[in-house]
Amino acid sequence: FPQLINTSCRKSTRPHVEAMLIYILMSSITLLTVPLNLLVIISISHFKQLQTPTNLLLLSLAVSDFLVGLFMIFQIMLIDGCWFLGDLMCSLWLILSSIIISSSVGTMVLISVDRYVAICYPLHYFTKIKPKAVQVCVCLCWMFAALFYSLLLNKNLKQPGRYNSCIGECVIDIDYIAKIFDLIVSFIFPITLIIILYIRIFGVAVYQARAMRSHIPVVTTKVTVKKSEMKAARNLGVVVVVFLICNCPYYCFALTSQNNVYTATSVTIVIWLFYLNSCLNPLIYAILYPWFRKSIKVIVTLQILKPGSYRTNML
Repeated sequence: FPQLINTSCRKSTRPHVEAMLIYILMSSITLLTVPLNLLVIISISHFKQLQTPTNLLLLSLAVSDFLVGLFMIFQIMLIDGCWFLGDLMCSLWLILSSIIISSSVGTMVLISVDRYVAICYPLHYFTKIKPKAVQVCVCLCWMFAALFYSLLLNKNLKQPGRYNSCIGECVIDIDYIAKIFDLIVSFIFPITLIIILYIRIFGVAVYQARAMRSHIPVVTTKVTVKKSEMKAARNLGVVVVVFLICNCPYYCFALTSQNNVYTATSVTIVIWLFYLNSCLNPLIYAILYPWFRKSIKVIVTLQILKPGSYRTNML
């Protein structure tokens, strides 16, 4: 805002090449994230055969990734450090972003629980984990995230821009105790739970592999029965590992940002890596899941518009 000389925030100065590279990378991620996750949403929502408990969790993750891709447009606007849409829009954007991020972390926990039950308690899986139960859990996950951040950041909605140091800035703030509580609820607890569950799954997988090599008849039968579940656990394990790699730097940055040890470039890289995860998830599905590749073909060729296409065999 050049007309507000004394109260306006100043644009961050970057080398032209660096600025162009950041714009190109962030825009490319957005242009890939939105349509790819939309394909996942259409695939699982439309084809009845794909509406398994595990895929419903992937649907929830795709919805959050799709919204992350849409909201990246506002992050691109903030690359120069200036916000032009007003204080209320800033508060709404940051609160909605927090809700979406928290719900994606919660969905990752649900995915880990789903695989844990499938691998460690296979006889109870199909009686305990049903589509309706998964839908309820997903709804509760999103509702908890919405309620949690609405209460945590409600002061920013009552007085938008109260923490801005200059006109054109977009920030929100919470007190120290609330920040620690937020860190525990949205990062430390869920990430610890995910790691513990997958360590347990890995232990069962190693045990079964040893049993198979030992040619133990009873255990070998169990391994045969659970082979597809083990493959699903491995595939979803890739999704979880990529999630941890992309998101942990972001949360570590949020935890230590008050120490001012980060340069503008390193902050951009952390944010870029965080958003990249939403783009990588559907690419992982395309590589690991034949049903997703088949559904893409059906959608792109417009066969999805045919009557009764929702009954198409996708497996």
